[in-house]
Amino acid sequence: MLVRTMDLTKRYRRFTALDGCSLGVAAGQIYGLLGPNGAGKTTLLRLLLGYIRPTSGTATVCGCDVATDPLGARGRVAYLPGEARLFRRMDGHGVLDFFAALRPACSRPLAARIADRLGLDCGRQVGRMSTGMRQKLALSAVLATDAPLVILDEPTANLDPTARAEVLDLVREARAAGRTVIFSSHVLSEVEETCDRVAILRAGRLVHEQPLEQLRRCHRIRARLSGPFGGVPPALERHVTLAGADGGRVVLEAADSLAPLLGWLATLPLEEMQVEPVGLAAVYDRFHRGGDA
Repeated sequence: MLVRTMDLTKRYRRFTALDGCSLGVAAGQIYGLLGPNGAGKTTLLRLLLGYIRPTSGTATVCGCDVATDPLGARGRVAYLPGEARLFRRMDGHGVLDFFAALRPACSRPLAARIADRLGLDCGRQVGRMSTGMRQKLALSAVLATDAPLVILDEPTANLDPTARAEVLDLVREARAAGRTVIFSSHVLSEVEETCDRVAILRAGRLVHEQPLEQLRRCHRIRARLSGPFGGVPPALERHVTLAGADGGRVVLEAADSLAPLLGWLATLPLEEMQVEPVGLAAVYDRFHRGGDA
């Protein structure tokens, strides 16, 4: 694992910002972090960078223990904070020049190309840029840095839909180049579209972790029957569960391929049937609106 945490905890007196978090991020993976404000996402990222010290537990980044070797860990990371602060009196070119000179792994020509893809005018002074333009400038510097791990905290915040789509393309290109990306976001659709694995945090605890490929195989089947429903056959119970039944209306949830179910569904007295993906929103709501699974 490129990133691993074991029982990672951060407490501030009586407040626990992160509580016993254990997770692993594989190399070449886009790993999504989801959760509302205060769930512990930014605390986790700051712990991984060694900006704050854990109360207990351990974390390693590219083999470096973040508590004992924070500089080693940070040297292998390109990081976009949630609120990037840039030199307001410089223009965009000056900011990119500064970061390229500060860190040899940052390619100035690549930063210019990324800024151009995002539609950013680097000739404008930072203090006169909009929030979205400053976000594009910070992204240009971060994504042009050749580091094994890229950590992006709300990378598409304040961006228009065109720029958002371009950022997601750049994230996928980083994965294709062999880099690992930790992607923290509030936008469920972006995480579902881009990430390989997702973790959901709530009140400082890791409450769910799942590969997105597995989630994409989950479907909900809503059916209206003209006759009685005889229940799920025992042979299919490991493929489908009954989520609800009200008269002639039945709701089934399939946690794997639909192929084993199609023959059985054809034997039911169907009047109407709708098959839909479960989706990340339904999983997220289970933990943040409907209680624990």
